[in-house]
Amino acid sequence: MTEISKLGEFGLIDRLTGGIKLKNESTVRGVGDDCAVLHYPDKEVLVTTDMLMEGVHFDLTYTDMRHLGYKSAQVNISDIFAMNGTPRQLTVSVALSKRFSVEDMEEFYAGLRAACDRWGVDIVGGDTTSSFTGMAISVTCIGEAGRADIVYRDGARDTDLVCVSGDLGAAYMGLQLLEREKTVYYQQVDEAKKRGDKKTLEALSHFQPDFAGKEYLLQRQLEGMARGDILARLREAGVRPTAMMDISDGLSSELIHICTQSRVGCRIYEKNLPIDYQTAVMAEELNMNVTTCALNGGEDYELLFTVPIGDHEKIKAMEDVHLIGHITNESLGRVLVTRDGGEFELKAQGWNPLK
Repeated sequence: MTEISKLGEFGLIDRLTGGIKLKNESTVRGVGDDCAVLHYPDKEVLVTTDMLMEGVHFDLTYTDMRHLGYKSAQVNISDIFAMNGTPRQLTVSVALSKRFSVEDMEEFYAGLRAACDRWGVDIVGGDTTSSFTGMAISVTCIGEAGRADIVYRDGARDTDLVCVSGDLGAAYMGLQLLEREKTVYYQQVDEAKKRGDKKTLEALSHFQPDFAGKEYLLQRQLEGMARGDILARLREAGVRPTAMMDISDGLSSELIHICTQSRVGCRIYEKNLPIDYQTAVMAEELNMNVTTCALNGGEDYELLFTVPIGDHEKIKAMEDVHLIGHITNESLGRVLVTRDGGEFELKAQGWNPLK
């Protein structure tokens, strides 16, 4: 393993960003100067930033550096798609402790570049610095959209349809699975240490959890996937959402954001929530309510959006898009209708990074 200090900051940047080819006309100059130079003559510029902290947003016990880089880019790109925009450029800044090597960062950048290549995004800059507390990542994504094309959170109107892409709760179930296996591993290690059982400790150094039949859950948690493909289908069908968000903190939290900013209510139906088979099986295995997981799990990065009721047939015919309810007058509240006809107020119980 190569110590980062041997290369220095600029040597590391050169090694990680060498060979990057620019893909977008709006990128005039990328990595290599004091600033990137961008040019947007006839578009609105969209900018989003996310911080990812080791121990809060990711756990390197079970997250490898390549997946971490891939997901770090995808979650920012997803925010641009959530505004009905096109991502174009990305900057990434990383703070590292001494336990990370040059090879670790090459893996991180391999994942980062794979995500950017998937959506035609240019890596145009960033920063590296040292850290005494682990790894911290800050990613900024820049995108573009026509002024009339941008979709905000405050455009939902009474009778609009509430739609979601993909399925819900799988990423959360993947996290529960990984955390369970981590707990089991460390319990076995602690017990072996107490017994002084060197043979068991040696065997545990090669510990491989059995994830057979749960691969989809792991993929959803470790990779994440921005849904630019859904935007493309909506545009092809001539459907423009009236309000939109990506689901990072949980469906209930995001839907309440839309309702609050649009000053409307909603009714969504439990029977219409899209849930993958593996998610349902894992929830039962952990004795958890699968609907609660779908509503509050977070990190799905699916698109939640509203459309005019006149687009019903177009939405119904669209692959991987699900109609889960409708917008109502604000006075009617935000309601979940259960399978047996019961009604409950939606509550924002998703991920809160400051808790």
